[in-house]
Amino acid sequence: MSETRRRVKLYTLNEDRQWEDRGTGHVDTLKDTTLTVTAETDGSVLLESKIKPNTAYQKQQDTLVVWSEAENYDLALSFQEKAGCDEIWEKICQVQGKDPSVEITQEPMDESEEERFEEMPESSHLIELPPCDASQLDEIAELVTSVLTSPIRREKLSLALMSTGYMKKLLELFRTCEESNNREGLHHLYEIVRGVLFLNKASLFEVMFSDDCIMDVVGCLEYDPALVQPKRHREFLTKTAKFKEVIPITDSELRQKIHQTYRVQYIQDIILPTPSVFEENVLSTLSSFIFFNKVEIVSMLQEDEKFLTEVFAQLTDEATEENKRRELVNFFKEFCAFSQTLQPQNRDAFFKTLANLGILPALEIVMGMDDVQVKTAATDIFSYLVEFSPSMVREFVMQEPQQADDDVLLINVVIKQMICDSDPELGGAVQLMGLLRTLMDPENMLAPVNKTEKSEFLSFFYKNCMHVLTAPLLANTAEENTDLTDGSAAVNPVCPDNFQTAQLLALILELLTFCVEHHTYHIKMYIMNKDLLRRVLTLMNSKHTFLALCALRFMRRIIGLKDEYYNRYIVKGNLFEPVINALLDNGTRYNLLNSAIIELFEFIKVEDIKSLIAHIVDNFYKALESIEYVQTFKGLKGRYEQEKDRQSRGLGRYRREANSFEEDEDMWLNEDQEEEDADFDKCKTDYGKYMESEKVKESQDKENHPKRTSTGCFKFTFSHPPETATNSAKPPPSSSSNSTKPTAPVSSSQPPRTGLVGLVDYPDDEDEEEHDEEEQSPRKRPRLGS
Repeated sequence: MSETRRRVKLYTLNEDRQWEDRGTGHVDTLKDTTLTVTAETDGSVLLESKIKPNTAYQKQQDTLVVWSEAENYDLALSFQEKAGCDEIWEKICQVQGKDPSVEITQEPMDESEEERFEEMPESSHLIELPPCDASQLDEIAELVTSVLTSPIRREKLSLALMSTGYMKKLLELFRTCEESNNREGLHHLYEIVRGVLFLNKASLFEVMFSDDCIMDVVGCLEYDPALVQPKRHREFLTKTAKFKEVIPITDSELRQKIHQTYRVQYIQDIILPTPSVFEENVLSTLSSFIFFNKVEIVSMLQEDEKFLTEVFAQLTDEATEENKRRELVNFFKEFCAFSQTLQPQNRDAFFKTLANLGILPALEIVMGMDDVQVKTAATDIFSYLVEFSPSMVREFVMQEPQQADDDVLLINVVIKQMICDSDPELGGAVQLMGLLRTLMDPENMLAPVNKTEKSEFLSFFYKNCMHVLTAPLLANTAEENTDLTDGSAAVNPVCPDNFQTAQLLALILELLTFCVEHHTYHIKMYIMNKDLLRRVLTLMNSKHTFLALCALRFMRRIIGLKDEYYNRYIVKGNLFEPVINALLDNGTRYNLLNSAIIELFEFIKVEDIKSLIAHIVDNFYKALESIEYVQTFKGLKGRYEQEKDRQSRGLGRYRREANSFEEDEDMWLNEDQEEEDADFDKCKTDYGKYMESEKVKESQDKENHPKRTSTGCFKFTFSHPPETATNSAKPPPSSSSNSTKPTAPVSSSQPPRTGLVGLVDYPDDEDEEEHDEEEQSPRKRPRLGS
């Protein structure tokens, strides 16, 4: 027998009751008993399914064949041509001995029901429907409700309703009952229509959701007997919900399909109750109906080149009104959401079409608008594009005209939207941070195809975008010189107390920590040239513990690289001082901050990072030796003594290598100071708008938050002036008599804390703590001074 080949899409229903595309191919009926789908791309077998006599196959919407092969494993073939679907359907019906005119071959049934069905007399195989009259509505409602528990009776009722045109007669009767205000009849019609929907039959859906019937179906569902007053769903659909054609749709079939899909989705999501765990499959055909409608809508729109071209022309036209542009953006957001129903190759073609038409330049315009709804919709569109192809977005960004002002770059627009997110929970900022992370991830950069993509994009980003990303961090860790009584200067690190600002800085630090791990060279240059780690560690003073942990995690990731350039930078800048101050200020509270700091030093000990061990022991051991509940610091001291013995046997070689290393590093870090100052001024300018708004918020917050004490935010002073790494890169303190020694706190304006305290520091406990502190001895761990 000749082989039949038709082009189809294969779908499977996942655990969330959503159809997943499994590929496109051609379906064959091998030996007239097996359905086989062969992929059109590589010839692999996508499906091989034997047509079994007892399997229930359904034909839907002229081009769909749906069936279940096992429990919770549903399959669907979507044919490109109706003729192909008809031919395969005939083969299925031929194997099962069914008439091809039916739209379902049979329903699954258990053994006991099958036995009962066989025992029924022949005349009982047909369901006789009561006359379609108002006086019979209670009997009809009872009949429909009674068959829902039996697959066989559901099928027989469906056939009876279709063969007699009964549904249209019922809907005509609904209009009569509503005109005469027959509430009892309307309540029965609600039960009837709801029950017919739960029959889960595509052939009935085609009738009920047609233009002539769907509003009457919605009308029946308004009269729930459990409600005192009927719902007004039709009023919402016809008056409140307005169909906006951003560009007139000339195809009447497409317009009808859009209306139908919206209304059916409304019935499923709003009118019908949410199915329970035991009813997940009750409306599976309804979900399939909506799914395939969306696929058809996207395909029809994509094929209409004039329509999309006109949409993009208006979207990018400067003369387009704000309201019009807002509608265009919302259209594209919904369009992209619908596109997720397409099969992979069609979805690829869809996004490539949008890219060629100029979706990315359009996003630059709309993401810069003040309208929050427009920015949110544009962000969603941007996320679809990044998820589809990060390389496409990166390529566009690098090809943008190099303007004097970096503000116009798409990535900088995205960063600024993240920084200025008005949501108190920073929901939009979190989403944008994830997109930036995807764009900056070397793992999805196409090294085999384009070996230069990684280096080119990272060089571009660090030159044109990194200063925008770090602007809030630098602005909130600015350092001010305050004249002291002895004429010297001290550094007062500014700590952001505003919760929303702290959240934003935590997001930025998370992204920078990711860069440390994945960008090695570029981020290393940036950290050292900007002395970024010193600025980050000022956040160890924040009253928000999560922000202090983010700063510590940033340093931990740097040390975790075991890069000697980083280690020398940390030693020269004396950057362990704020970390150890935080450990000492934490007192005897064994919380997450305490554990994270201990883990940092434990890592240094286990990995035997010699330069850091020597620096820690030389400068901080006296302050740390009293900590005995872990052996970390004694272990560091032991490692230090062992290395000291080894150095004494080969001191000349060690010093020679160290001097050579220092010369190389100084040469590497020799950057233009004036250029760095200009960059920092630019950061402050970029962040100006955001900081002004934050000042207003912070002034309001001061009334609600406890005021900072003299040791609350300004916990330590640096041993070196806060300049760039080049200027602050002085030799580390040695172990001689001139080295820095841990001292008791200089400030005496507040009694020191002692004893065990809670895991969380609550402002309400301040008075109680002060009372306790007056009676207790000075705290166990002295704080480092300069």
